[in-house]
Amino acid sequence: MSPSKYHHILLQYLMMNQLTLHDWVTLSYLIYLIVLSIITFFMYRGDKKKAEKGKYRTKEKTLLFLSILGGGYGGLIAMIKYHHKTKGEHWYFSFVNILGIIIHTALLIALFFIIKF
Repeated sequence: MSPSKYHHILLQYLMMNQLTLHDWVTLSYLIYLIVLSIITFFMYRGDKKKAEKGKYRTKEKTLLFLSILGGGYGGLIAMIKYHHKTKGEHWYFSFVNILGIIIHTALLIALFFIIKF
């Protein structure tokens, strides 16, 4: 099956089950976290590659901002995979990524189980 057929099947499923506003908000938030984590992952990877080549780097505050906004999952995975910003003087990168993961996981759990509208 082509990706467009999967897209069509997913839309049919969502419409047939008549998702509530709460379901749409929760699903949208989950998609937001996934997309931002992918973007953050590639930003960290790009910065690591630039560092290896001695080129102009991505600002630290940009990476930290993406991590706290919801890209902590991707940021932490990139840090581990590429050994980027893992030295002692960059401890705050681990802290911000883990903090972002905690905050956004808690929000996702709250949306899924607690907050109903």
